[in-house]
Amino acid sequence: MANGVRTKPVLVYDGDCGICTKCVGFVERHLTKDVDIVAFQHADLSSLGLTAAQCEQAVQWVEPDGRTSAAHMAVGDLLKASGWQWRPLAFLALVRPFRWIAAVVYTWIAKNRHRLPGGTPACSMPAHLRPGASSESAPRKDPTER
Repeated sequence: MANGVRTKPVLVYDGDCGICTKCVGFVERHLTKDVDIVAFQHADLSSLGLTAAQCEQAVQWVEPDGRTSAAHMAVGDLLKASGWQWRPLAFLALVRPFRWIAAVVYTWIAKNRHRLPGGTPACSMPAHLRPGASSESAPRKDPTER
């Protein structure tokens, strides 16, 4: 952040989720370095224009201008920002009619993350029931819609 103005996009993820943490490790090793990555539990969410409920529901992408996206759309925006070799996958995540496939895959992973390698017991609990969940984190509408 230069002079209080964000110059890079920010990827906000669930730091309590083993799957999310593994995915962030992949992002840090293989995708763009021109992005700030932060667990929502350690982020200044109000400065990002996000709530804990949004972040508990899905991964978030925040552009320097404040535009946000969530779930598969956030992953698509990350891939789009990561260079030409990732653009075909970004296209599938962001462009109709293909993005419905990305939405289904993201939703399946999110619902089954506690069963996947690296999943944690906290992942199997609804976000609003996890230890340390905020009072504003109640179930909300599907985050995959823009």
